[in-house]
Amino acid sequence: MPRQVDVDEFWATVEKSARSALLLDYDGTLAPFSINRERAVPYPGVTDLLQRIMNTGRTRLVMVTGRDAREIEPFLKLDPAPEVWGAHGLQRLKPDGTSEMPEIPEDVEEVLRDVGRWLDEQGLHNLVEIKPGSVAVHWRALRPAEAEDLRSKVLLGLFPIADRACLKVLEFDGGVEVRMPDLDKGDAVRTVLAEMGPNAPVAYLGDDFTDEKAFRALKGRGLAVLVRTKPRRTAAQLSIKPPEELLEFLSRWLRSTETTQLAQRATY
Repeated sequence: MPRQVDVDEFWATVEKSARSALLLDYDGTLAPFSINRERAVPYPGVTDLLQRIMNTGRTRLVMVTGRDAREIEPFLKLDPAPEVWGAHGLQRLKPDGTSEMPEIPEDVEEVLRDVGRWLDEQGLHNLVEIKPGSVAVHWRALRPAEAEDLRSKVLLGLFPIADRACLKVLEFDGGVEVRMPDLDKGDAVRTVLAEMGPNAPVAYLGDDFTDEKAFRALKGRGLAVLVRTKPRRTAAQLSIKPPEELLEFLSRWLRSTETTQLAQRATY
């Protein structure tokens, strides 16, 4: 936890800046986890606040998620659509609909197909998520003992397959993912920082272990916020609990950017 003055100074910078960046994870941060991923809707009030933040014209809103980037906008329904980095940073979906992603080598594609086949053979097809450049297994819906047994089984089976193409086996809160090693959430943050320039205030909100790389990428450059009901060790500077403190944070961001907008109008 940072000294309170550090957080106050951050908000003062947001108020004074013509342009800021707000980077947000989705599952577990803006929306509670759901066994059915298609029903993981945002906490009440989140979408309205995000839309109002975008409407001020002072915030670059960026979603950074483990999902396929194209899955996010149907949940948020923001206008215009925000920028989305999907698959933990492998995909970049821009507001104009154009998409960027590194080319997936054939040997990587082959190994990912083998990962999918192995999981099918284990009878786990209903727990599998196929994404660009990765395959994930989710066990959040299982009881703790069952989840731990499945975790051990899956890791034991996936590591030898992933090693054939030097793929990364990435654990997250409630599952594991085999993915290309090239990019992660930290790379997404570094790209946004470079594009924003050295003086623009930037914040990142996330809940998962995969967000820690994003937190570390912000070190000395922005505000890293852990959104989580139960505390844990983290590189984030600030910890808040959803949904009340999350809504409070977004409301504070809105007030800060509205202040900037009104102050700038008054100068004309």
